[in-house]
Amino acid sequence: MESSPGCWAVFGEVLAVEYSDPSYACAHRLSVDTYAVQHPGRPSPQSVQSVALHLISLCLILEQGLDFGDATDAIRAAADAKGRFTWLTPPPLRGALTIADVVGATTGQEHQRRVRAWAASAWSAWAAHHSVVRSWTIGRA
Repeated sequence: MESSPGCWAVFGEVLAVEYSDPSYACAHRLSVDTYAVQHPGRPSPQSVQSVALHLISLCLILEQGLDFGDATDAIRAAADAKGRFTWLTPPPLRGALTIADVVGATTGQEHQRRVRAWAASAWSAWAAHHSVVRSWTIGRA
């Protein structure tokens, strides 16, 4: 992942809150997935797999309604299929919302709402690749 130091610092703030408060922690799966697809890096085997797995998770949660635990299990299983994924050219705008729109929530419920909106924004930005990502979810564990 490539990001500016300031963006990485804000992400660190969000993670610190998620790790320290259970009412915030339940959004952690989406926070990690969303940050990753907004900071995809450059084409490399590691980046290809990371972006693919995080997009799969977003698809499973946002479109198919999987809970976070089942999505995590699914991406763990998908990770075993090394070399299966291809580089997806990132969209020029990776979502109208960013981590800056998440930080500062004053309740766990507000945090969850903000993270879900951020995730939906990022997932929508990758719309040109949705059919490919959906195909990667077929036959998931």
